[in-house]
Amino acid sequence: MAKKALITGIAGFVGSHMAELLLSKGFEVYGLSRSRSKMDHIESIKSQLHLEDADLLDSHSLYTTINKIKPDYIFHLAAQSFVPTSWGSPAVTLEVNIVGSANVFEAVRQVGIDPVIQIACSSEEYGLVYENEIPIKETNPLRPLSPYAVSKLAMDYLGYQYYESYKMRIIRTRGFNHTGPRRGDTFAESTFAKQIALIEKGKQEPVIYVGNLEASRDYTDVRDMVKAYLLAVEKCDPGEVYNIATGTTIKISDVLKMMLGMSKVKVEIKEDPKRMRPSDVPILIGDNTKFVEKTGWKPEVPFTKTAEDLLNYWRERV
Repeated sequence: MAKKALITGIAGFVGSHMAELLLSKGFEVYGLSRSRSKMDHIESIKSQLHLEDADLLDSHSLYTTINKIKPDYIFHLAAQSFVPTSWGSPAVTLEVNIVGSANVFEAVRQVGIDPVIQIACSSEEYGLVYENEIPIKETNPLRPLSPYAVSKLAMDYLGYQYYESYKMRIIRTRGFNHTGPRRGDTFAESTFAKQIALIEKGKQEPVIYVGNLEASRDYTDVRDMVKAYLLAVEKCDPGEVYNIATGTTIKISDVLKMMLGMSKVKVEIKEDPKRMRPSDVPILIGDNTKFVEKTGWKPEVPFTKTAEDLLNYWRERV
């Protein structure tokens, strides 16, 4: 019998890549999608998926769906995942990410099944990190700097609490930045790629608008990240938390330079105050030792390929 996997947020950036990976491994793939979700990312594989209309904030629809499917694995990827949006809509972010997660855990508990559940927590939880704390270990203090980070921290600890209280097999993964094709155009590296593609086609003046270029991030290709999520449910210990990161860093300004090097356009770079955050995390580098020792995972896609694929993704779409 094929194993059943349920993905929350299947129509999203990571969810769509997760679905492709699981299909390639012979899983029966179920997804939660809302009637108003955009389906572009999964259009090509839609016929191979079992899509269920359910909303994280509607506990009844979640119970019904989980009771019907009885999944072996759950990948909980649905979230309000954009940090700047969390400043403008903190309550919505907290509700979707915390209450939504509680509803998933409760549905599983009430149905009375015992799936392995991976929850996509975030490196943003670490927030303010001091230089002597780099690379960041799982034991590092959490000093969140945005409502988004607070929401992910609460979801992370809720996962721990459900493991301790009910022995639910929840694995908490703290993914550092991940990107690649289908990344939403609100994220720095994706907006650079989209703007370059628009300029190449003469649809935008040769000016690239940017936010904070000084921040440094630890980027994993999304295709490596979803492989890590699958390894997490297969090999990691419930109740534990694992950093998923490359352990290397790249400055946002260097990401822009790299992408401009893949294009022939000459541009001016302008800072856009709307793209700056009230507080930003200056550097994020993750220590992935714990996860790698448990699973043998290693990132395979070099960042140059990630950047090129993201640029080509936008070239096909603008």
